[in-house]
Amino acid sequence: MAQRNPVLATVPYFPTMSRKLKKGYFVRGEFVAEGSERDLELKRELKGTDEQSRTDLKRESTELQKLGEDLLTLRADLMARLNLTDKLKDAVAEAKRITNFEGKRRQMQFIGKLMRLIDPEVLETIRIALTEQHSGSARENLALHMAETWRDRLITHEDAFGEWIVKFPDTDTQQLRALIRQARKDAKPEKPGEAVRHGRAYRDIFQLVREHLLGTDTEDDPA
Repeated sequence: MAQRNPVLATVPYFPTMSRKLKKGYFVRGEFVAEGSERDLELKRELKGTDEQSRTDLKRESTELQKLGEDLLTLRADLMARLNLTDKLKDAVAEAKRITNFEGKRRQMQFIGKLMRLIDPEVLETIRIALTEQHSGSARENLALHMAETWRDRLITHEDAFGEWIVKFPDTDTQQLRALIRQARKDAKPEKPGEAVRHGRAYRDIFQLVREHLLGTDTEDDPA
């Protein structure tokens, strides 16, 4: 009996196509292909964050450098309140002694580096002390201005004395009257055409008025 050739089962053939895998990375479960629009967007965001961080650091460094410079102007009593390191205290004292421009500049840079090592709480006490000093200086300047105005009015205006006593009833009225009389007398030129002279009474009125103004809240200038 003749053998029959077996039927060969044919299997369809699909040629495999080589697929090149894209390079990329995952962000919160999302695959981001390198060079894609999403990749470029994320890189722009990252670059912006880095630039912002550098800007913040530079601004903070500049502020601390300025704060260190202001320490050189702080009054001794306010400086004594601050919990500063001995190294920073010595650096500030040395900076005050240095007169050479380049030496001073290097010393201030060193102080700026030390300032970056200080705790935020201590930095805040420095700011408070500087604010207190500035407020005190502003108040003293206002008192000086008002004392000059009051002194001139007390000498030139008859009604100014009564206004002053109303505001400052604890003033030694006899002393103030005597000073005003003497100041008016000193202000009269001995010869026509001579400039007005100011004697000791003129200065004493200023000191008296200034002391009273500094002892109270200075608010309005006398009209």
